[in-house]
Amino acid sequence: MNGVDLFESVPNFSEGRNRNVIDSIASGAKAGHMLDIDPDPDHHRVVVSLLAARERLIEALLAAVAAAAERIDLRKHAGVHPRVGATDVVPVVPMGATTIDACRDIAHEVGRRIWTDLHIPVFFYGYGEERSLADIRAGRAQPDLGGPELHPTAGAVCVGARQLLVAFNVLLPEVSVAEAWRVARSLRESAGGLRGVQALVFELRGGRIQLSMNLFRLEETSPQAVVDELGRLGVRVGEQQLVGLCPAVAAGEVAAKRILEGRIGAAVARAGAHRARERGGQELSALSHKLEAEAQSLAALGVSQGELLAGAERCAALPPVLQAAGLLDVELQAMAHLAARGLREAISEPTQSKYSERLAALDRRLA
Repeated sequence: MNGVDLFESVPNFSEGRNRNVIDSIASGAKAGHMLDIDPDPDHHRVVVSLLAARERLIEALLAAVAAAAERIDLRKHAGVHPRVGATDVVPVVPMGATTIDACRDIAHEVGRRIWTDLHIPVFFYGYGEERSLADIRAGRAQPDLGGPELHPTAGAVCVGARQLLVAFNVLLPEVSVAEAWRVARSLRESAGGLRGVQALVFELRGGRIQLSMNLFRLEETSPQAVVDELGRLGVRVGEQQLVGLCPAVAAGEVAAKRILEGRIGAAVARAGAHRARERGGQELSALSHKLEAEAQSLAALGVSQGELLAGAERCAALPPVLQAAGLLDVELQAMAHLAARGLREAISEPTQSKYSERLAALDRRLA
């Protein structure tokens, strides 16, 4: 089978409390492979993680944006996170060998369709664009499509291409808001802090102080590296929160059960189970149950080296199983290999030495 370009999208919607609204948005996105739904009542925001090839992703995003516009009224919205729309941001992220330019092309197609089909103004941001989200939220930009007036209830949508990042929050239990802002500034790459760190401070309900970060150079700065730096600065860290998913190469304890590649492998198994049920028959019915169990297990993958290696092997084993049952297509094969390779890259040198034969067999399967 030939490969296929895969894209992740992590749209953020301005609803983090009403489960019926969140479920409606998720149902709208069913054309894509759902990896995660992560609501936050303090930020009054839900982050949805999707993966698909081009056309399926576009279909899923448009349906989700339409559902959000129908169910969310910004005039009645209040949350600590800044926002410009019911669907606030729609980033498109390259996976595997997919290019960032292909992501920008999808972002522009999605933006055009949001304006023409839903009449919601659109800002383009990120790779290849002239403005950032900060520019847009500060009112320093006009919509690229529609406007200047925003939609009365749905606001506007920010759509753009970007590379993979991790959203990571920590509570700072022993500092004031002003002190937290000094910590945030000291961490930012733009101020000479850690590489690949953007940081804000939010005051949550109950007087809790949250340091909210985007980590966009994961090969240099992981969530654990941030925690270590805070310790070096003498700042006590409270509860840690990963927003959405984390790639295996940057995964520490906070990422347990929230590993991106584990969720991708789970999506492959889940799609295979669905196809097996649709085909029917005793053998395929039994296979569907096994695949559902595998999906649940991969979705909850832990972060130890043994679990990551076993997860890589299990993801690599999915295509032959689905192929034998007549359930495999190029998208699922590409997803399974993407998941297995990502987990493989997270294997440390000591683990490689210890399990050299297993890794050699895995590499042959992925070649």
